Amino acid sequence: MLMRKQDKILLWPAYFDLNKTRLQGRRVPKSLAVTSPKLEEIQNATKSIGLQSEVVFDVKYPKTPWQKTGYVLIPKKGSKTQIIRKIAKELVNRRK
Repeated sequence: MLMRKQDKILLWPAYFDLNKTRLQGRRVPKSLAVTSPKLEEIQNATKSIGLQSEVVFDVKYPKTPWQKTGYVLIPKKGSKTQIIRKIAKELVNRRK
């Protein structure tokens, strides 16, 4: 069972995946989404916007319990939605 961390935010790859629908867990508009984002990419994007991050492998996203996607853990600085959008913009820029 995953412990809820009040001062941390979990970033699942599905949040940024262009191939997922909102119902499947995408949290950003398609214009800010990328195809199959990797944990390493998300971690690099968090570092470049000045956030420390920690990658946790071998965990399953609740909406896709058959896939071990892992997640990136970052400190909570501001609203989750704003942070997710900043990271999504960084991912899009890095893919160009």
